[in-house]
Amino acid sequence: MTKFGELISVEKPVLIDFYFDWDDIDNGIETLRDVAAALGDSAKVIKIDIKKNEPLAEALRVKGNPTFMIYKNGEMKWRQTGEQDANTLIGMVQQFV
Repeated sequence: MTKFGELISVEKPVLIDFYFDWDDIDNGIETLRDVAAALGDSAKVIKIDIKKNEPLAEALRVKGNPTFMIYKNGEMKWRQTGEQDANTLIGMVQQFV
């Protein structure tokens, strides 16, 4: 979790997609690529596999797939469970740039 703390303790917003691929289908990668491309260097966009990071997911009480979070300066600014489209995610992150 130390690495996670370092990851979220930056000045620019960090959008995290906590996901689990039930059928080895790449869950929303195209959406996140669109978000990352639109935001450029103004924010970070990261996917974290719930099963590969169970202690972190449990600590953050991630129950749904996917769960999106935005952090800035180590503080959670927004959280939503369920599918989100690229425009919604871009708009949410831009509020914290």
